[in-house]
Amino acid sequence: MGMATRVPFVSATLSPNQCHKYCLPSSLKLLTSLQFSHSSSLSLATHKRVRTRTSVVAMADSSRSTVLVTGAGGRTGKIVYKKLQERSSQYIARGLVRTEESKQTIGASDDVYVGDIRDTGSIAPAIQGIDALIILTSAVPLMKPGFNPTKGERPEFYFEDGAYPEQVDWIGQKNQIDAAKAAGVKQIVLVGSMGGTDLNNPLNSLGNGNILVWKRKAEQYLADSGIPYTIIRAGGLQDKEGGVRELIIGKDDEILKTETRTIARPDVAEVCIQALNFEEAQFKAFDLASKPEGAGTPTRDFKALFSQITTRF
Repeated sequence: MGMATRVPFVSATLSPNQCHKYCLPSSLKLLTSLQFSHSSSLSLATHKRVRTRTSVVAMADSSRSTVLVTGAGGRTGKIVYKKLQERSSQYIARGLVRTEESKQTIGASDDVYVGDIRDTGSIAPAIQGIDALIILTSAVPLMKPGFNPTKGERPEFYFEDGAYPEQVDWIGQKNQIDAAKAAGVKQIVLVGSMGGTDLNNPLNSLGNGNILVWKRKAEQYLADSGIPYTIIRAGGLQDKEGGVRELIIGKDDEILKTETRTIARPDVAEVCIQALNFEEAQFKAFDLASKPEGAGTPTRDFKALFSQITTRF
Protein backbone atom coordinates (compact mmCIF):
# COMPACT_ATOMS: atom_id res chain seq x y z
CA MET A 1 0.00 0.00 0.00
CA GLY A 2 1.50 3.36 0.97
CA MET A 3 4.47 2.26 3.05
CA ALA A 4 7.58 0.88 1.43
CA THR A 5 8.98 -2.31 2.92
CA ARG A 6 12.24 -1.65 4.68
CA VAL A 7 14.84 -4.44 4.65
CA PRO A 8 17.15 -4.30 7.68
CA PHE A 9 20.90 -4.13 7.07
CA VAL A 10 22.62 -7.25 8.43
CA SER A 11 26.34 -7.31 9.14
CA ALA A 12 27.94 -10.78 9.17
CA THR A 13 31.32 -11.36 10.88
CA LEU A 14 33.30 -14.60 10.62
CA SER A 15 34.25 -16.33 13.83
CA PRO A 16 38.03 -16.74 14.48
CA ASN A 17 37.76 -20.52 14.08
CA GLN A 18 35.86 -20.27 10.83
CA CYS A 19 37.93 -20.78 7.67
CA HIS A 20 36.91 -18.70 4.68
CA LYS A 21 38.07 -19.43 1.13
CA TYR A 22 41.75 -19.59 2.15
CA CYS A 23 43.15 -20.66 5.56
CA LEU A 24 46.06 -18.80 7.13
CA PRO A 25 49.39 -20.52 7.88
CA SER A 26 49.78 -21.57 11.51
CA SER A 27 52.58 -19.01 12.04
CA LEU A 28 50.07 -16.17 11.49
CA LYS A 29 47.28 -17.57 13.65
CA LEU A 30 48.39 -15.78 16.84
CA LEU A 31 48.63 -12.40 15.08
CA THR A 32 45.28 -12.97 13.45
CA SER A 33 43.77 -13.90 16.81
CA LEU A 34 45.07 -10.70 18.40
CA GLN A 35 43.82 -8.61 15.49
CA PHE A 36 40.42 -10.25 15.62
CA SER A 37 40.21 -9.68 19.36
CA HIS A 38 40.93 -5.98 18.87
CA SER A 39 38.41 -5.81 16.00
CA SER A 40 35.75 -7.52 18.13
CA SER A 41 36.26 -4.98 20.90
CA LEU A 42 35.79 -2.15 18.42
CA SER A 43 32.77 -3.91 16.93
CA LEU A 44 31.22 -4.31 20.40
CA ALA A 45 31.81 -0.65 21.19
CA THR A 46 30.28 0.35 17.87
CA HIS A 47 27.31 -1.93 18.54
CA LYS A 48 26.78 -0.29 21.92
CA ARG A 49 26.83 3.18 20.34
CA VAL A 50 24.36 2.11 17.64
CA ARG A 51 22.14 0.50 20.24
CA THR A 52 22.26 3.68 22.33
CA ARG A 53 21.35 5.83 19.34
CA THR A 54 18.54 3.43 18.46
CA SER A 55 17.22 3.65 22.01
CA VAL A 56 17.27 7.45 21.86
CA VAL A 57 15.36 7.40 18.56
CA ALA A 58 12.86 4.92 20.00
CA MET A 59 12.35 7.14 23.06
CA ALA A 60 11.87 10.17 20.80
CA ASP A 61 9.30 8.30 18.70
CA SER A 62 7.47 7.14 21.82
CA SER A 63 7.06 10.76 22.91
CA ARG A 64 5.46 11.67 19.58
CA SER A 65 1.96 10.86 18.44
CA THR A 66 1.43 9.06 15.15
CA VAL A 67 -1.48 10.78 13.43
CA LEU A 68 -3.23 9.62 10.27
CA VAL A 69 -5.01 12.16 8.07
CA THR A 70 -7.54 10.59 5.72
CA GLY A 71 -8.52 12.66 2.73
CA ALA A 72 -4.95 13.97 2.79
CA GLY A 73 -5.15 14.72 -0.93
CA GLY A 74 -7.99 17.21 -0.45
CA ARG A 75 -7.57 20.95 -0.07
CA THR A 76 -7.97 20.95 3.72
CA GLY A 77 -6.41 17.52 4.20
CA LYS A 78 -3.19 18.64 2.52
CA ILE A 79 -2.90 21.50 4.98
CA VAL A 80 -3.41 19.27 8.01
CA TYR A 81 -0.87 16.74 6.72
CA LYS A 82 1.69 19.49 6.05
CA LYS A 83 1.18 21.07 9.47
CA LEU A 84 1.79 17.71 11.14
CA GLN A 85 4.98 17.24 9.14
CA GLU A 86 6.20 20.68 10.14
CA ARG A 87 5.76 19.70 13.82
CA SER A 88 7.90 16.58 13.62
CA SER A 89 9.02 16.96 17.23
CA GLN A 90 5.42 16.31 18.30
CA TYR A 91 3.90 14.18 15.57
CA ILE A 92 4.65 11.40 13.14
CA ALA A 93 2.44 12.24 10.16
CA ARG A 94 0.65 9.72 7.96
CA GLY A 95 -1.69 10.36 5.08
CA LEU A 96 -4.35 8.31 3.32
CA VAL A 97 -5.35 9.18 -0.24
CA ARG A 98 -7.61 7.55 -2.80
CA THR A 99 -5.28 7.34 -5.80
CA GLU A 100 -1.61 7.15 -6.72
CA GLU A 101 -2.02 10.51 -8.45
CA SER A 102 -3.11 12.10 -5.17
CA LYS A 103 -0.14 10.54 -3.44
CA GLN A 104 2.19 12.21 -5.94
CA THR A 105 0.65 15.62 -5.26
CA ILE A 106 1.62 15.50 -1.59
CA GLY A 107 5.13 14.18 -2.00
CA ALA A 108 4.78 10.44 -2.62
CA SER A 109 6.30 9.73 0.79
CA ASP A 110 6.39 6.30 2.40
CA ASP A 111 4.04 7.64 5.08
CA VAL A 112 1.28 8.23 2.52
CA TYR A 113 -0.99 5.25 1.91
CA VAL A 114 -3.37 4.63 -0.97
CA GLY A 115 -6.67 3.07 0.04
CA ASP A 116 -10.42 3.04 -0.48
CA ILE A 117 -12.38 3.98 2.64
CA ARG A 118 -15.32 1.95 1.34
CA ASP A 119 -13.14 -1.16 1.80
CA THR A 120 -12.06 -1.69 5.41
CA GLY A 121 -9.30 -4.08 4.42
CA SER A 122 -7.60 -1.57 2.16
CA ILE A 123 -7.30 1.08 4.89
CA ALA A 124 -6.28 -1.21 7.77
CA PRO A 125 -2.50 -0.97 7.09
CA ALA A 126 -2.62 2.83 7.31
CA ILE A 127 -4.50 2.75 10.61
CA GLN A 128 -2.38 0.13 12.37
CA GLY A 129 -0.09 1.66 14.98
CA ILE A 130 -1.52 5.19 14.96
CA ASP A 131 -2.47 7.18 18.07
CA ALA A 132 -5.00 9.52 16.48
CA LEU A 133 -7.11 9.76 13.35
CA ILE A 134 -8.23 12.95 11.61
CA ILE A 135 -11.04 12.25 9.14
CA LEU A 136 -11.30 14.69 6.24
CA THR A 137 -12.87 12.44 3.62
CA SER A 138 -16.03 13.64 1.90
CA ALA A 139 -18.15 12.93 -1.14
CA VAL A 140 -17.64 15.57 -3.83
CA PRO A 141 -20.56 16.77 -6.01
CA LEU A 142 -19.60 17.42 -9.62
CA MET A 143 -21.19 20.03 -11.85
CA LYS A 144 -22.93 18.68 -14.93
CA PRO A 145 -21.41 19.95 -18.18
CA GLY A 146 -23.19 22.53 -20.27
CA PHE A 147 -23.92 25.03 -17.51
CA ASN A 148 -24.11 28.59 -18.86
CA PRO A 149 -24.43 31.24 -16.12
CA THR A 150 -24.95 33.99 -18.71
CA LYS A 151 -28.37 32.51 -19.50
CA GLY A 152 -29.50 32.71 -15.89
CA GLU A 153 -29.34 28.93 -15.53
CA ARG A 154 -28.81 27.16 -12.25
CA PRO A 155 -26.03 24.56 -12.20
CA GLU A 156 -26.92 20.91 -11.76
CA PHE A 157 -24.75 18.48 -9.84
CA TYR A 158 -24.17 14.76 -9.69
CA PHE A 159 -22.02 12.19 -7.88
CA GLU A 160 -19.95 9.54 -9.59
CA ASP A 161 -21.17 5.95 -9.30
CA GLY A 162 -20.01 4.48 -6.01
CA ALA A 163 -19.08 7.90 -4.65
CA TYR A 164 -22.41 9.09 -3.30
CA PRO A 165 -22.54 10.57 0.22
CA GLU A 166 -24.12 7.38 1.56
CA GLN A 167 -21.10 5.40 0.39
CA VAL A 168 -18.40 7.93 1.26
CA ASP A 169 -19.69 10.01 4.17
CA TRP A 170 -21.55 7.20 5.90
CA ILE A 171 -20.11 3.80 4.99
CA GLY A 172 -16.60 5.17 4.37
CA GLN A 173 -16.46 7.05 7.64
CA LYS A 174 -18.04 4.18 9.56
CA ASN A 175 -15.32 1.89 8.18
CA GLN A 176 -12.65 4.30 9.38
CA ILE A 177 -14.16 4.52 12.85
CA ASP A 178 -14.48 0.74 13.14
CA ALA A 179 -10.90 0.16 11.98
CA ALA A 180 -9.59 2.82 14.36
CA LYS A 181 -11.47 1.31 17.29
CA ALA A 182 -10.12 -2.16 16.50
CA ALA A 183 -6.58 -0.71 16.34
CA GLY A 184 -6.91 0.99 19.74
CA VAL A 185 -6.76 4.56 18.45
CA LYS A 186 -6.89 7.07 21.30
CA GLN A 187 -8.80 9.90 19.60
CA ILE A 188 -10.67 10.67 16.39
CA VAL A 189 -11.17 14.16 14.99
CA LEU A 190 -13.94 14.29 12.40
CA VAL A 191 -14.48 17.32 10.18
CA GLY A 192 -18.06 17.72 9.05
CA SER A 193 -20.19 20.66 8.00
CA MET A 194 -22.69 23.02 9.49
CA GLY A 195 -26.29 22.71 8.32
CA GLY A 196 -27.01 19.18 9.50
CA THR A 197 -29.96 20.20 11.68
CA ASP A 198 -31.96 21.26 8.61
CA LEU A 199 -33.13 18.53 6.25
CA ASN A 200 -33.99 21.22 3.71
CA ASN A 201 -30.49 22.65 3.62
CA PRO A 202 -29.54 23.30 -0.03
CA LEU A 203 -26.47 21.08 0.30
CA ASN A 204 -28.74 18.06 0.68
CA SER A 205 -30.29 18.70 -2.73
CA LEU A 206 -26.97 18.62 -4.61
CA GLY A 207 -27.11 15.56 -6.82
CA ASN A 208 -29.94 14.26 -4.61
CA GLY A 209 -27.16 13.06 -2.31
CA ASN A 210 -28.47 14.20 1.10
CA ILE A 211 -24.85 14.78 2.00
CA LEU A 212 -25.51 16.44 5.38
CA VAL A 213 -27.86 13.63 6.38
CA TRP A 214 -25.17 11.01 5.87
CA LYS A 215 -22.48 13.16 7.48
CA ARG A 216 -24.69 13.55 10.54
CA LYS A 217 -25.25 9.80 10.69
CA ALA A 218 -21.49 9.20 10.73
CA GLU A 219 -21.03 11.85 13.43
CA GLN A 220 -23.61 10.11 15.61
CA TYR A 221 -21.88 6.78 15.04
CA LEU A 222 -18.59 8.26 16.21
CA ALA A 223 -20.19 9.85 19.27
CA ASP A 224 -21.65 6.45 20.21
CA SER A 225 -18.40 4.55 19.57
CA GLY A 226 -16.81 5.10 22.98
CA ILE A 227 -13.64 6.50 21.40
CA PRO A 228 -12.62 9.99 22.56
CA TYR A 229 -13.76 12.25 19.72
CA THR A 230 -13.88 15.82 18.48
CA ILE A 231 -16.49 16.67 15.83
CA ILE A 232 -15.82 19.93 14.00
CA ARG A 233 -18.71 21.22 11.88
CA ALA A 234 -17.00 23.81 9.76
CA GLY A 235 -18.66 26.74 8.06
CA GLY A 236 -18.06 27.72 4.44
CA LEU A 237 -14.44 26.90 3.67
CA GLN A 238 -12.26 29.63 2.20
CA ASP A 239 -8.84 29.42 0.59
CA LYS A 240 -7.38 32.24 2.65
CA GLU A 241 -4.50 32.74 5.06
CA GLY A 242 -4.95 31.20 8.48
CA GLY A 243 -4.05 32.39 11.96
CA VAL A 244 -5.20 35.98 11.43
CA ARG A 245 -8.84 35.78 12.59
CA GLU A 246 -10.77 35.27 15.78
CA LEU A 247 -12.46 31.88 15.72
CA ILE A 248 -16.08 31.43 16.72
CA ILE A 249 -17.58 28.37 18.40
CA GLY A 250 -21.27 27.58 18.02
CA LYS A 251 -23.87 24.81 18.20
CA ASP A 252 -27.00 23.62 16.41
CA ASP A 253 -26.31 25.76 13.31
CA GLU A 254 -26.88 29.01 15.20
CA ILE A 255 -23.90 30.53 13.35
CA LEU A 256 -25.69 30.06 10.02
CA LYS A 257 -28.13 32.77 11.10
CA THR A 258 -25.31 35.31 11.39
CA GLU A 259 -23.01 37.04 8.92
CA THR A 260 -19.91 35.23 10.21
CA ARG A 261 -20.40 31.72 8.88
CA THR A 262 -17.18 31.12 6.92
CA ILE A 263 -13.68 30.03 7.91
CA ALA A 264 -10.28 29.69 6.26
CA ARG A 265 -9.10 26.14 5.57
CA PRO A 266 -5.80 26.63 7.46
CA ASP A 267 -7.80 27.62 10.56
CA VAL A 268 -9.84 24.42 10.35
CA ALA A 269 -6.59 22.47 9.97
CA GLU A 270 -5.10 24.16 13.03
CA VAL A 271 -8.15 23.39 15.15
CA CYS A 272 -7.93 19.72 14.07
CA ILE A 273 -4.38 19.46 15.36
CA GLN A 274 -4.93 21.52 18.49
CA ALA A 275 -7.85 19.23 19.40
CA LEU A 276 -5.28 16.46 19.91
CA ASN A 277 -3.55 18.47 22.64
CA PHE A 278 -6.36 19.31 25.05
CA GLU A 279 -8.77 17.18 27.06
CA GLU A 280 -11.19 20.10 26.77
CA ALA A 281 -11.68 19.13 23.12
CA GLN A 282 -12.61 15.50 23.78
CA PHE A 283 -16.16 14.13 23.65
CA LYS A 284 -17.37 17.37 22.10
CA ALA A 285 -19.04 18.53 18.87
CA PHE A 286 -19.24 22.12 17.72
CA ASP A 287 -19.77 24.51 14.81
CA LEU A 288 -16.73 26.51 13.75
CA ALA A 289 -16.43 29.82 11.90
CA SER A 290 -14.43 33.03 12.24
CA LYS A 291 -14.84 36.76 12.40
CA PRO A 292 -13.64 38.75 9.39
CA GLU A 293 -9.95 39.57 9.32
CA GLY A 294 -9.31 42.68 11.40
CA ALA A 295 -12.38 42.15 13.59
CA GLY A 296 -11.52 40.78 17.01
CA THR A 297 -8.26 39.18 18.12
CA PRO A 298 -6.70 36.22 16.28
CA THR A 299 -7.24 33.05 18.30
CA ARG A 300 -4.12 31.74 20.06
CA ASP A 301 -5.49 30.15 23.25
CA PHE A 302 -7.03 26.91 22.01
CA LYS A 303 -7.58 25.50 25.47
CA ALA A 304 -9.84 28.46 26.20
CA LEU A 305 -11.54 27.99 22.83
CA PHE A 306 -12.35 24.34 23.52
CA SER A 307 -13.44 25.14 27.06
CA GLN A 308 -16.32 27.17 25.60
CA ILE A 309 -17.87 24.03 24.14
CA THR A 310 -20.63 22.44 26.17
CA THR A 311 -22.23 20.12 23.60
CA ARG A 312 -21.33 16.45 23.23
CA PHE A 313 -23.25 16.24 19.95
